[in-house]
Amino acid sequence: MISIPSDDQRIVITGIGLTAPNGNNYGEFRESLLAGRSGVTPYEIRYVGKTLAGICDFDELSYQKRKDLRRGTRAGSVGIYAANEAVVDSGIDWENTDRSRVGVYIGVTEHGNVETENEVFELKGFDYDTQFWSHHHNPRTVANNPAGEISLNMGITGPHYSIGAACAAGNAGLIQGAQMLRLGDCDLALAGGVSESVRTFGIFASFKSQGALAEHEDATRASRPFDVDRNGIVVAEGGCIFVLERFSDAKARGAEIYGELAGYAMNSDASDFVLPNPDRQAECVRLAIARAGLTADQIDIVSTHATGTSSGDVQECAALRQVFSESERTCFNNAKSFIGHAMGAAGALELTGNLPAFKDGVCHATINVDKLDPDCALNNLVYGDAREVGNVRYILNNSFGMLGINSAVIIRKL
Repeated sequence: MISIPSDDQRIVITGIGLTAPNGNNYGEFRESLLAGRSGVTPYEIRYVGKTLAGICDFDELSYQKRKDLRRGTRAGSVGIYAANEAVVDSGIDWENTDRSRVGVYIGVTEHGNVETENEVFELKGFDYDTQFWSHHHNPRTVANNPAGEISLNMGITGPHYSIGAACAAGNAGLIQGAQMLRLGDCDLALAGGVSESVRTFGIFASFKSQGALAEHEDATRASRPFDVDRNGIVVAEGGCIFVLERFSDAKARGAEIYGELAGYAMNSDASDFVLPNPDRQAECVRLAIARAGLTADQIDIVSTHATGTSSGDVQECAALRQVFSESERTCFNNAKSFIGHAMGAAGALELTGNLPAFKDGVCHATINVDKLDPDCALNNLVYGDAREVGNVRYILNNSFGMLGINSAVIIRKL
């Protein structure tokens, strides 16, 4: 076993703020997952037309003014809402917090597409005369924008930046925040992921051209990982940001702790732009487990990345069978079946959906699996109805992305 690090090197989650297509806080999101309530709805976007998507419905004016919305971005608003909610949830004395010692680390899949598409669309109406191009375009599209909008909104003068990690970005933001705390770069980290992907027609058009955009007459049943009749991804937006602290600091202020970051890993396939490599995914998961000082059979719940694509689901299941073939107790589930693929926010949201299991001992189900694909069969794949699994001690969250980026995060119950 690997020894547990000193209290000032142990990183814990003390606050959670989120918006998802089926809930705008930790409690609502979990309630929807246990109730089998989807957040996918019919959606229409320019050039692509009628499609399906996971759309968030939070109050943007909770922490912003209308002029802020006009100047900023949807990703910025999602991040501002989630970050402020996380700080409130943490119970930290924000007014007396030294904000030069707060870091903001936000994972994103892509950023700037929405703003550039909108400007080009508007410019078309002026015969492409660039004098009508918005002077807000540059600050809206720089890669650090979502994290930067949070720092501006909350008066945070410590470091901020966005982490581009494709659909592994939610996990990557969490990992980065933990690393910066351990290095002493900050004393409090706001870390996680955000996505405004539903606002860009390009992502829909691209998935559609690949035959990877989900279709279904019932929007709530369109996202169906592991099902033999799955036909692609449901694009979603959302955000989830954690307040991370050193265990020593959290303990000193008597904070409620959601869980401790026990282990994590990231690696690369280096084999294809899009197609996943199950061997590299398995290596990533094994490395996270080893760094946590665990064996595979000690993991209680695995939150799968599975997106509802034929190749992606099968390859991940192959990787999981490599790692957990001798584990009879590990349960597997999937949250994309409820909300679609929230891209940069996916990892953080999907992890959060399982954290309440530390208290209630319930593994939420995967919905929309009517006929399980034999190539996706896993021991203890929880689908249909939630399952009581008893004492949950360790949760592992998978998030993988294009260009072969893989991540796995393990949270321990305290």
